[in-house]
Amino acid sequence: MGENMGNFYKRALLAVLSIVAMVASSLVITAPAEALPALKFLTILKSLPTDNSFHGGYVRSKFKLWVDADGNGCNTRAEVLMAESRAATTHSSTCTIRTGSWISAYDGVRETTASKLDIDHMVPLAEAWRSGAYKWTAAKRQAYANDLGYAYSLIAVSASSNRQKSDSDPAGWLPSVVAYRCTYAASWVAIKYRWRLSVDSAERAALALILRGCKNTPVTLPSLA
Repeated sequence: MGENMGNFYKRALLAVLSIVAMVASSLVITAPAEALPALKFLTILKSLPTDNSFHGGYVRSKFKLWVDADGNGCNTRAEVLMAESRAATTHSSTCTIRTGSWISAYDGVRETTASKLDIDHMVPLAEAWRSGAYKWTAAKRQAYANDLGYAYSLIAVSASSNRQKSDSDPAGWLPSVVAYRCTYAASWVAIKYRWRLSVDSAERAALALILRGCKNTPVTLPSLA
């Protein structure tokens, strides 16, 4: 009897261990991304072509905004708001985001009402146009305007900071939160690299000046679009 009970407990223990192993094997543990040296983005900046020419003809409607690329009922604006909210979001039946919790990286403004936020293109549409998008197809401009494939392309910020920035590059405007400027410059360079866009001389100088004063940045390296 004692031997039979011993075998029973052994089998039970093995069964429990087997279940634990199965659960553990199904978990994906993602280590935090390592901070990259800002000098890495300075190297990328040096690889970007310089173009000081003026390329007119920009019209915002040439970039189709806020599409539902994956067909899940939520457009690009909604996807960014949900991804960046620090709390659960509420939304309408059509996936218009209503409330959540956001901090505008540009100016530090805290916001819980989604309608008070803009989704900013880190590299503005007009700047992208001047830097090379004037040559793109409509499909590629749409892809750029709704780029959810790289986390730094689109960002939820206060409407006032987005209006202040307008279509300026870093030679003309920088976030008022000084601590964010290294991330801003690295993100700008990464996006220009991702989409094979050019920089002008003043823009290059401003970015280089910022990045030389930075140590590490949380910005990840982008894949080419």
